[in-house]
Amino acid sequence: MARKNGLRLRAVAFWLLVWQLGAMALAAAYPHGGLLLASPLASLWRLGELAVTAAFWRAVAWSACRILGGFLLSCLTAAALAALAARYPLAEELLAPPTAAVKATPVASFIILALVWLDSRRLPVFIAFLMVFPTVYLNLLEGIRQTDGRLLEMARVFHVPPARQLWGIYLPQVLPYFRSAASLGLGLCWKAGIAAEVIGLPAGSMGERLYTAKIYFQTPDLFAWTAAVVAVSAVFERLFLKLVDAVAGKAAA
Repeated sequence: MARKNGLRLRAVAFWLLVWQLGAMALAAAYPHGGLLLASPLASLWRLGELAVTAAFWRAVAWSACRILGGFLLSCLTAAALAALAARYPLAEELLAPPTAAVKATPVASFIILALVWLDSRRLPVFIAFLMVFPTVYLNLLEGIRQTDGRLLEMARVFHVPPARQLWGIYLPQVLPYFRSAASLGLGLCWKAGIAAEVIGLPAGSMGERLYTAKIYFQTPDLFAWTAAVVAVSAVFERLFLKLVDAVAGKAAA
C-alpha cells in the first residue's frame, strides 16, 4: 500500500512540475503568458485567498445543495423504478428507450433544452438528476436480478416479512452495485451540474464564478475554482461512500 501511495504522490508531483514548467515557459515566451496558463503556485495562492471569504463558501453551498439534491433525488427515483422494472417486465421495456436516450445524448443538449422550461436556479438540480439516473437505475436493476433466488425462496417458505427481506436479503446484495453506481454518479453529477451552471449562470453559483473568471481572463481564479469543484466533489464522494459502507456493514451483520 505504501508503494502504491508513493507512486501516486510521485505522479502528482511530476504533473505539478510539468504544469509549473509549462507556465514558466509561456511566461518567458509571451508578455502575457500568465493569462494563458496560471502556475500551480499562483492558483493555490488564489484558492487560499478565496477560501477565507464568505462569498466563496456561499457559492460552494449554493452549488452543493442543488447538485447533491439532484443526485439524491435521482438515486431515490432510480431505486423505485429499478424495483418496479425487476417486478414487471413491461415497466422495464417502457423505461429502456428514455434511459438509452439519456445515456447517449450530450449533456449540453439537455442543458440547452431544459433552459426552455426551467429557470437557471433549478437547472443544476434537473441536470444532475438526469445524468445520474441511467447509471444508478441500471446498476440497481442488475443487482436486484442477481439476488440469490434460494434465499428468496427460503424467505417465502418461512413467511419472512417483506421489510426483513428487504433489509436482510436484498440490501446486502444490491448495495455493492449501488456503491459502484454512486461512485461514478457523484463525479458525473458534479461535472454535469457545474456545466449547467456555466451555461445557465445562476447567480451565486460556482459555475457563474468559473464563467466570470474566463470572461475577465482571471486565469488564477479559473484554476482555483476548478480545483475547488474537484475538491468538493471528492470530499462528498468519500463521505457518501463511507455512509454506504456503514449501511452495508449493518445489513451484513
